Amino acid sequence: MSVSSRIGRSVAAFLFALLLATSSAVLAQPAGQTLPVPAAAARAPLLMQGKKTLFQRVLTRPGAMMVKAPGEAGGTAVPALSQFYVYQRRAQAGEEWVEVGSGSRGKVDGWIAGSAVLPWEQQLALAFTNPAGRERALLFNEKDTVLQLLKAKDPGAAVAPIRTAVAAGKSDPRVVSIEPETYIDIDKQFYLLPILQAAEIDTGTGFRARVLEIASVTAKKGGASPADASKPAQPPQPAALRSFSAAIVFVIDSTISMGPYIDRTRDAVRRIYDAVEKAGLAKQVRFGLIAFRSSVKAVPQLEYAAKMYADPSEVRDGKDFLARVAALKPATVSSPHFDEDPYAGVMAAVRGIKWGNFGGRYLVLITDAGAIGGDDPLSSTGLGASEVRLELQRLGIALYALHLKTPQGKANHPSAQAQYEDLSRNPITNSALYYPVEAGSVDQFGRIVDRLSGAIVDSTRAAAKGELVAGSARGALTSGTEAKADPVLAKLDAETELLGRAMQLAYLGRVQGTTAPPLFRAWLSDRDYAKLERPTTEVRVLLTKSQLSDLAQVVGTILDAGEKSQATSTADFFDLIRSAAAQIARDPAALNNPSATKLGELGLLSEYLDGLPYKSDVMALTRDIWASWSISEQEELLDKLRRKLRLYQLYHDDVDRWVSLAPNADAGERVYPVPLEALP
Repeated sequence: MSVSSRIGRSVAAFLFALLLATSSAVLAQPAGQTLPVPAAAARAPLLMQGKKTLFQRVLTRPGAMMVKAPGEAGGTAVPALSQFYVYQRRAQAGEEWVEVGSGSRGKVDGWIAGSAVLPWEQQLALAFTNPAGRERALLFNEKDTVLQLLKAKDPGAAVAPIRTAVAAGKSDPRVVSIEPETYIDIDKQFYLLPILQAAEIDTGTGFRARVLEIASVTAKKGGASPADASKPAQPPQPAALRSFSAAIVFVIDSTISMGPYIDRTRDAVRRIYDAVEKAGLAKQVRFGLIAFRSSVKAVPQLEYAAKMYADPSEVRDGKDFLARVAALKPATVSSPHFDEDPYAGVMAAVRGIKWGNFGGRYLVLITDAGAIGGDDPLSSTGLGASEVRLELQRLGIALYALHLKTPQGKANHPSAQAQYEDLSRNPITNSALYYPVEAGSVDQFGRIVDRLSGAIVDSTRAAAKGELVAGSARGALTSGTEAKADPVLAKLDAETELLGRAMQLAYLGRVQGTTAPPLFRAWLSDRDYAKLERPTTEVRVLLTKSQLSDLAQVVGTILDAGEKSQATSTADFFDLIRSAAAQIARDPAALNNPSATKLGELGLLSEYLDGLPYKSDVMALTRDIWASWSISEQEELLDKLRRKLRLYQLYHDDVDRWVSLAPNADAGERVYPVPLEALP
């Protein structure tokens, strides 16, 4: 078995052991003793209709009260949108009451009136994307309103009168609320906008959109009227931007061939620092530098896979930066492969820099080679482009990939480009921040670095004046005429301007304490009406540690079966899965169903993933498709699963982002907001 396979197995085993340890802590008892079992331990929440493993859950409305018995007056107030499991339903004086508990292990907390709770069938929550480059999302009281607008010949024109009225502070009976003007980063300030219903439609304009019903807390006791709620949110206060700062960190390949580019990067930073210090922005703009190479296990003389030369949190000024990076020299020996380990450098930046100190967060990756894949034994991270990208997005970091297409790497260019386009894909610009440097031209490379650094400095200069604009985005060292003559620079200008505004909005959201919109139940589109290619929201699945462990175990089982089927030409992929998964299947009938043709029909994944608004290539896999694939095609899927397992390990260890959805809930009920893209 390969080293990477063993890593995948160990991650799955670790997470599954966590699940077993949690269970055994409840069941273990001293040898030779018989302990009394509390009556509550035998109880279980009610199952959802048609489900075999999913329990009924509810969310509390504002004003919900917890009482000891149905119909009882008074009680204890429960925070709005707290999640509870339903243990019993009972009618009392013509009103339904539900007996609830914050956990699923039999301990109940009391009774809540049925009118004070909302059913929550899936632990799905909505997060707003950064509003830069699109209109703020409108939230309507009726699903049909959203559908009519999306199906209009020109959705942007159809919604324009409504948006204009709301922006002017006028009431509109159809509008419940509007998205905040600044950005709320759910990865830093968790908020709960549970999705109650979801439907997907074809807009008729070449795009599909989801129509979502969500819930949140009203601003006033007893709720807010549509007229009150539809007034525009408090506008951002640009004066708060005066303390905005930006970090630009170069992640640079320092192998043998990179000498000229290292020197040119140093020269660019020196010139930019001169301009920064003359403008009095030394405290607002900081530079950093991380170098990467390849595996020191394979070639010890390479010295490092990744090394921090300059941390932007510690660099005092331009002279200090240049002194810190003076020792950076190209390697004196060759790497084991043409591909290097840029993911090591990027993850060193993700983990080693205090990004919370900065509003503007930029990485500039510079390399003339492709990236070692996550499943390669020489990889120091075990991650691929998509997994690293998810970590960048979690911290709000924009990565620019400068790919030096030198003649020596011609055969490597297509695969490297695909990797860096994936790595640099940005949800704000809705594009890849990928910039090829044809023929590895040092002059063209220098122009791009100058332009990018200058544009970010311009944006920060505007913020220092309290201006909520991205700046001229022309760069401090180049002209607008030059951009018109060079489409690469024009692309850079547009994307950097949009990102600059997005980061300013995110910063204002943090410092001004922007909260989710004051609504209770509403419908919205996950696409901007005027620009349907731009998403207004993203969906997160809230998984407990047990569910995350379960997910890792299933992925590990599929991975193990795939590896075994490759090892022998007689082994059947589906039969191996049936055999290995018998002990974990929740639905043995589905597992043994001879008519099952897709992996997702074998009952492996728990029901909490059923009906999620995403399409799984893994679960749609059939016996015939697997058999028709070449070894390399099969290995591509298995590599993807290995990377998923490593990502789940990162989620498990990310202690700061596990949140509780109910007061006094057991630690095992804490959840992690997993992006849909991270699911198998």
